[in-house]
This record gives sequence, structure tokens and C-alpha cells, in this order.
Amino acid sequence: MSSNSTNSKKCYEVTHKDLPLHCPTPDMSKWNSHPRVYLPIEKTGKAKCPYCGADYILIDFDPSHSGGH
Repeated sequence: MSSNSTNSKKCYEVTHKDLPLHCPTPDMSKWNSHPRVYLPIEKTGKAKCPYCGADYILIDFDPSHSGGH
């Protein structure tokens, strides 16, 4: 996952190595962030954070293996 220390991006590409996915991610600045929330991305390959609206895309998503990795 690319680094984003200012939390200014609204779309993030993640891979299975980033799972379980949560927002804010480890690369984000924590001092101005919302509480950590885990996002279910495994079934659809996409997730949106309910706090900040950031979109996440699982770039190595395989629909034939959805629900697990």
C-alpha cells in the first residue's frame, strides 16, 4: 500500500497482504484520524469507510475466491 501520511487521498489500492483491512491504515497519520474500523472487502473487492468516505479497492481480487484468501 502506498504511504499517505496526510490522509488526504480518497481512493486506496490494497492487496491481500493488507488484510484484514482497516481505516485508518498503518500508513496514515493517527493524530487527526477517526477511530479504527475494519472494512469487509474480501467478498466484493471494494469497501468504503463509513467515517471518512475513503474508497478501498482490492487490486488482487479474485471473485472465484471471494470470502477468503
